[in-house]
Amino acid sequence: MFAQPFIDSLEFARQGKELRGELPVSALSRLQDVLATQEGNIVFHLRGFQSKDEKLMLELLLEGGCQPRCQRCLEAMTFPVLLMSRLHLAEGELDEFADEDEEFDSIAASPQLDVAGLIEDELLLALPFAPRHAEGECEANSAGLSRPEANPFAVLAGLKSK
Repeated sequence: MFAQPFIDSLEFARQGKELRGELPVSALSRLQDVLATQEGNIVFHLRGFQSKDEKLMLELLLEGGCQPRCQRCLEAMTFPVLLMSRLHLAEGELDEFADEDEEFDSIAASPQLDVAGLIEDELLLALPFAPRHAEGECEANSAGLSRPEANPFAVLAGLKSK
């Protein structure tokens, strides 16, 4: 079972700490609605640091894979995960940071930041809205559900000439 880590995000960033681990996709409950299977693992590396302009930041690297449900055939499809997010830790209300440059996303600083929740949030944002197999790989195409060969308007053109 995965031991769910919590960090004090501000201290983590100030001290330049790092946290590495592997998280099973099955431990990410909010992700289950879009997945076909619970197979897969996500390897993560979370690093805290201060930017050049002394903003407290988190850098999250995710690598692994999951299997979302294809929206054409409703079967599992392989979705490789390789992403890097840099997040500014906002110590006040997030609305205060809305006018700043949008170079980095901001998250609320927390003395009890749920690392698994942060990973799940980033994965949910990275997944396509309607995941689909690449053209020609989908089960729907091989099951005869692909587009018809003839143009449906060709029939109408034939009726117009009569």
